[in-house]
This record gives sequence, C-alpha cells and structure tokens, in this order.
Amino acid sequence: MPVKTENAEQLSRADREARGKDAQAVAPLESNAEFTPGPSRDPVGLLLEQEKTRVPELLPVRHGRMLVSPFTFYRGAALPMAADLATTPTSGLRVQLCGDAHLSNFGAFASPARRLVFDVNDFDETLPGPFEWDVKRLAASLAVAGRENGFTAKARRKIILAGAESYRTAMRAFAEQPFLAVWYAHLDVEDAIAQFRSQMKKKRVKATEKMVAKAHTEDSTKALRKLTTQANGQRRIISDPPLIEPVEQLFPDVRVDAIYKLLREVLGKYQRTLQSDRKHLLEQFTLVQVARKVVGVGSVGTRCWIALMDAGDGTEPLFLQPKEAQASALAAYCGRSPYASHGERVVAGQLLMQAESDIFLGWTHVTGPDGVDRDYYVRQLKDWKFSFPIEQMIPSGMAAYAQMCGWSLARAHARSGDRITLASYLGGSDQFAQAIADFAETYADQNDRDYAAFQAAAKDGRVQTTTDI
Repeated sequence: MPVKTENAEQLSRADREARGKDAQAVAPLESNAEFTPGPSRDPVGLLLEQEKTRVPELLPVRHGRMLVSPFTFYRGAALPMAADLATTPTSGLRVQLCGDAHLSNFGAFASPARRLVFDVNDFDETLPGPFEWDVKRLAASLAVAGRENGFTAKARRKIILAGAESYRTAMRAFAEQPFLAVWYAHLDVEDAIAQFRSQMKKKRVKATEKMVAKAHTEDSTKALRKLTTQANGQRRIISDPPLIEPVEQLFPDVRVDAIYKLLREVLGKYQRTLQSDRKHLLEQFTLVQVARKVVGVGSVGTRCWIALMDAGDGTEPLFLQPKEAQASALAAYCGRSPYASHGERVVAGQLLMQAESDIFLGWTHVTGPDGVDRDYYVRQLKDWKFSFPIEQMIPSGMAAYAQMCGWSLARAHARSGDRITLASYLGGSDQFAQAIADFAETYADQNDRDYAAFQAAAKDGRVQTTTDI
C-alpha cells in the first residue's frame, strides 16, 4: 500500500482518536499558521534545477506562461512550495498527497457511469506525505487567485475559511461513516449545482449550467474536429509548432515506419497495465498518428503526446494522452516512491485518491530515439473534462468552489489515511481553518515576492522566456 496506516482499522476507535489528540501535542492546531522563509531560499534556482530533464526548447514557453501573473507562477511553483512546507510544523499524520492541490487542479470529468463528477484531477506530484501540505497548497492558491480577482482581504478570508472548514467538516463526517461508504463517496456536478443554487445569482447558475452542457461535448469527436484535418483521404494531426508537432516532424532523420513500430510496442506495454475488459476495448482501436503537445503551465517541458486512435473508418476516434512522469516535487521531502516506475506512481496515487477514474488510465515505459529511458502515464485527452474559469469567479462563487475542493480533498485523504485520527486532530472548532487562513495569506505574500524574483530573473536573462505563444 502507498500509505501505511499501521493497521489503523484494527485499533479501537478510542485509540485512533487518541492518536489525533497526541498529534495536536506535536503540531498544535494554531501551528498550521506558521511559515518563516529561510534565509537561503532560491525558488528560481529550484525551478531551473528541476527543468534540467525537460525539453530545452519548450522551457521558454513554460517561463512565459508562469510570467503571466502571480497565480500562473504559483501553478508552476510546486517544487519551491514543497521545500517551504518541509520547514513547517507537521502533525505526522500521512495520507496519499496530490502534491499540487491548487484550485485549478480540481475539475469535472466523466465517470465510467457517464456522470459528470468533480474531483482532484492532477497527480504528477503524488506521494504519501503530511496531510496538511495539500490543504495548505489549496488554501494558498485561493488567496493568490482571490488577490488576482481583486477580492478584498475580508472576502478572501471567507473563501479560504469556506474551503478549510469544508475539509474539516467533511473529514469529521467521513469519520462517522463505514469505510466502504467513504470509498464510494463522490461529488456529482449536477447535484452540487443544485446544492449551491441558492448561493448563486440566477445568471451565474445559468452560466454554470451552460458550462456543464458544453462539458458533455468535450470528447474525442470534438478533439478530432479541432486537432486534425483531412489529407490524402486520411486524418492527420495539424502541426502548430512548438505547441503541437507530429512525430514525423520531430524526428525527420528516423524512418516513419520505425517510429510507428516503436510506438505500437509502447502502446502494447501500456495496454497490459489495463484491466482485462478495458484492454479488450482498447484492442478495437488502431493507431493513426502521434504528436507532441504542450499542456498546462507547470507541466510544460515534460514530454506530453497525443495519440489518435480509431475503431472504424475515421469516424470512431479516441485520443489518448501519454504524459511523461518524472520524480515528484515532493520526493526530496517525503521520501522516494515505492514504485519503480513514476508512471505507475502517478496511476496508483490517482486510483487511490479519486472516487472514479478514467477507464484508460495506465502506464508505460519508453526508450526514446535519444536512447534515454522515460516513464509515462496514459489517459484520455478529452472525456467531458472541463475546469471552472477561476478568473471569472466572484467571491461567493469562489467560496462555493472552495467548498467543493475542500470536500473532495478530504474524501481523497480519507481513502488513504486514517480518517478517524485525522478528524480527531482537526477537532470540533474552526481553529484549524483559522490557522490555515493565516498561513494562506502569509504564503500569498511569499508567492508575490517569488514572482517578482522570477520576473527579475527573466529580465536579466537568467530565465529564458517567450510570451507570444
């Protein structure tokens, strides 16, 4: 198991609750507010060191995206924050961490039952670690995003408290439920809209419902129309360097048939990581074309691909997204992964934390044309995926969103950690939430300073950037 709870289920409830109280002695609830930056902090240096294994020509794109705002910088700065969190008090209560639980790494996607569900949806950094780290990463992101949206300090605090209190009260509720009930719990998007309808203005309700309806169209068929064109009677991925580049263009000195022979072998290895029914499903599709595609902010520079598959005569598409999995940003501070493959690490963490996961989620290993071994995980590119537009949120909308994120994160942690011990530590008052809100604003101040340092590094040439892509 990725997270060892020392046979918590065999302990009495009283013993598990006592562990939570003991953890309060190690890290009092008010200590969650603490953060003092170390004198030798070098966030820019950490980011540049992290990038040494990434695609060099894509790094200016990453830097340009991080320079857009303090919030986009925050999205790309999981590693500096992990280093900072390692200096803060921790309770010793471990769970499977997302590792990068900022509010843009939550979103909606299709469940296998074809319902739109809301959950954590990014696991590149997942590892077991102190539960507080995910909560603090989420809370600080609310503070940073709230500032960017022009919210007052009072409004931001209400939003952060809403998220932190949602986490605490959800964990205490999960502590009273059978473990199987916790395991099956999920957040249905349409149910959530109904729940928060009274807190939202009528036009916001309509806008949200419109986004939900649009999400149902975000699938491989739409991606086919957007990303491909007809050429000589075949569907071909549209080249848009450096954002999208077919493999034939990336490796012009390698024979095309040799490239695709390797790619089919790689897909075969990935296919073996799927459960049998999904393996059968994937066998109905044949590989058409592969391209490298730039995605996200923090992920730019890792090797990410899109693979166009088809099960018919060009009318039954499936887009898979193999994405490189490198060492977690948490590894230096939480310990190495128990998995030999970082692709398997990501998949195992996702399956443990998510209520329902992509049916094509799997992993593989690739020796590239450059002779370097790399780990990948694979999922669908489009399956009703959508993210709420953070920049368009008003305070009440962001507060409702924070509650959804807090609940989802608590449910994810309750699956992997000892929910009864965690609930006991969190307690029956809002003391934990108040401390987290204090931390969030303190860290948002630090993020502003780090963003300014990153801007200065771009100006003096230490960081190469391009902002026109």
